[in-house]
Amino acid sequence: MPLHVPPAPAPALRTVLTALGSPTAVREARTPSLRTADGPVTPELPLPVHVLDPVTGGGVFATRLAGWRFLIHSGGRAVAAAETRLTADGWAFSHFFEGPYIASTELALRQAETLPGRYQPRLLSVPSLYMLTLWLHGDPGADAAAGLPAAADLLVPLAPAPPGIPAHRPHRAGELLPVLTQRVPPAPLLGSPA
Repeated sequence: MPLHVPPAPAPALRTVLTALGSPTAVREARTPSLRTADGPVTPELPLPVHVLDPVTGGGVFATRLAGWRFLIHSGGRAVAAAETRLTADGWAFSHFFEGPYIASTELALRQAETLPGRYQPRLLSVPSLYMLTLWLHGDPGADAAAGLPAAADLLVPLAPAPPGIPAHRPHRAGELLPVLTQRVPPAPLLGSPA
């Protein structure tokens, strides 16, 4: 089934287009593949990046929208990614980057296209585990900037995944989140030393 890729906020896209048009921003980026791209580069497949934060030691989590990630394509393939973040003044370009999560994201999106059902793709980051997943939200029309993973949503760990969690294998959020709960250190209580 086709994925319903949510539209990125127009100001977020504009900041990426501006950065791509800036020789200084591209030259100073730590992305050799972007600097040496043959032909035009275009931002595609905008995905909201949500961060999974522990709220308590009891396995309670919250998510927050951290930004939007765009895969930068050249010559029919992703060569880098651009990330934006929300500031007090609105959306701002954050940085370009490359690495294993670029190809892994593309592979996970291709795999998701073959799954039955309709999904809204998002990215879910678990910083304390150095983990990134493709979050296939079961409500394709939902607000891409909000929400928690529902038990029936699918989470596809991207490579490299933490030890013991296979990459590119879809897991129901209701099954994977408890496993992550056991691995994520609890959030410090207010007033306690960090």
